[in-house]
Formats: sequence, C-alpha cells, structure tokens
Amino acid sequence: MDFGLVLQTDPPASRVVGLMKRAERNGFTHGWTFDSAVLWQEPFVIHSQILAATTTLRVGPMVTNPGTRTWEVTASTFATLNDMFGNRTVCGIGRGDSAMRVAGRRPNTLARLGEAVDAIRDLAEGREAEVDGQPLRIPWVKDGRLPVWMAAYGPKALALTGRKADGFILQLADPYLTEWMVKAVRAAAAEAGRDPASVTVCVAAPAYVGDDLAHAREQCRWFGGMVGNHVADLVARYGEHSGLVPEALTSYIKGRQGYDYSHHGRAGNPSTDFVPDEIVDRFCLLGPPEAHIEKLRALRDLGVDQFAVYDMHDAQETTIDAYGAEIIPALSR
Repeated sequence: MDFGLVLQTDPPASRVVGLMKRAERNGFTHGWTFDSAVLWQEPFVIHSQILAATTTLRVGPMVTNPGTRTWEVTASTFATLNDMFGNRTVCGIGRGDSAMRVAGRRPNTLARLGEAVDAIRDLAEGREAEVDGQPLRIPWVKDGRLPVWMAAYGPKALALTGRKADGFILQLADPYLTEWMVKAVRAAAAEAGRDPASVTVCVAAPAYVGDDLAHAREQCRWFGGMVGNHVADLVARYGEHSGLVPEALTSYIKGRQGYDYSHHGRAGNPSTDFVPDEIVDRFCLLGPPEAHIEKLRALRDLGVDQFAVYDMHDAQETTIDAYGAEIIPALSR
C-alpha cells in the first residue's frame, strides 16, 4: 500500500513544503493539496516548490475541478511541472465543492467533468484534444504522462470514474462504503472494456495517532462536515431512501443546517456539530498505531492501493512521524 499526505495550502507555503519533505523522509509516496484559490494559496505554485524540494514524491491536487481553470491551462501547468521534474504529478479532479461554491458557482456537471478528464490528460500527454469545440494541442510536450484520478461518491460519478479515470479517490475510510464503491467503479470499468484492476484506488481521510480518542474525534470532526456537503448533493439528487446510495452514507446528515466555508477542512469547524462520534470513527483513522494498522489492512484487502492522510489537526508532525516509524512499515510487509 502507498501512502499520501494531504494538506491545505495555508501560508506560509514554506511550512507546506517542509511537511511534504518530512512525509517523503517517512516513506510517503504522494503529496496532495486542496485546490480552492480563494480559501488558500494557489496550489500549483507551491507544487513546484514541493517537487523541487523532494526527489521521488508524486504531487497533485486533491482535488481540482474543470471550472476554476480552463482545461488547456490546467494541462499546461501539469505538463510544465512534469517537464521540469520528470512526470511526478497526478491530477486529482472532481466536480468542485469549495472552489466553485465560494465563488458563487455551482459544481460542474458530470458530463463536463468527463469531457475534462479526457481533454486534460490528452493535452498534458501531447495529444490533440477538443476544448469548447476548438481542437488544441500543446506542441512542446514530449513524453508527458499524467494519470487522472477522479473523486466520486454517487452512482453516476462512480460509473464515470470506472469508464474514464486512471484512479478513484474516495474521501472517507469506512470499510463498508469503500467495498460498495470500489465494486461499483470496477464494475463500470469492466463494462467499458477496461481492466478493473487498472484503476488505482485511493482512500483519503484524516488520521490521528494517539490514545486520547475524545480529543482525536474533536480534531477530525470537520471531515464529516466536508463529506456531508457531497452527501447533501446526493440526497437532493437521488433521495435518502432511493437504494442508489447506501443509507450508511446518507443518514447522518439529517441534522445538517448549512455550512460555512470559512472554516472548511479545519479542526473546530462550528458547521460540523451535527456529525456524531460514530461517523468520525467510521470515516477516519483514530487511536494508537495498532488501530490504524488493523483498519488499513482491512482497506487493503478491499483493493485500496493508497491511503492519503488528511493532516489538518494539532498533531501534524507527530502523525507523519508515527506513520513513518510504525504504520507504513507494517503495511509494507
């Protein structure tokens, strides 16, 4: 199993770069950042510094979207980083939550997302693509390689991921939901004539190493609120009891009363009071190293290729070091 580190690009950028360097020293293979240009600093500028400061770490957004930037700009940015640092980027992409909503825009449609996945990959790898009806090619790209991983929860998004994406990003670590969603992605890949095993599966969730579970829960409760934004969209689209989305995912948002993006992804987010302890425990990895190892082994058995640690809490360095010292070695055996 591979391991990634996920950070917000809060200033100073030097701290983000330093934590990514620390992660690489501890055996992490991927470095991910949020991408919401109003709430945090511009990630791709910082990605160049992360790539320069590390040697093997693969870097990308978790996740960008096809509406904030035009597709040729996104592709050219990735292609430039790859030309400078040797094909070490990954494009995580989704419909867009905070980046779009904070700017007063609706998340992108799945149809537009699917078109963008193909176009961004083709352009970044030097092939011609159609963007808004215009055929384009980036002529200076040589030997480019850009895996595109899609973030998804709902049945249509999972099917699109299976048909088009190189990887699947699932932003929660509940084994039951992971099994359900991985099966949906792989079934869609098979129906599209693809090898289901060719789709990399990445589970991303907060991890907090320590014995004080009550404190760990409070530090990670924000995550249930962030996931709840996407769940609310699914309930609005499919209904709570449609059978198309597991009630194990949808039932907990009944007490949700809206969401303040100024606290997005932060410990102590007041918009997440509705998230019960049970959801925090299911969606996150909390407790001593042995508890993390046990849950990660279960996720690995379900086909998860990478666990990406959301490290937005008061024990960032401690978590990175604990993973490097005890957890990553246990999952490498």
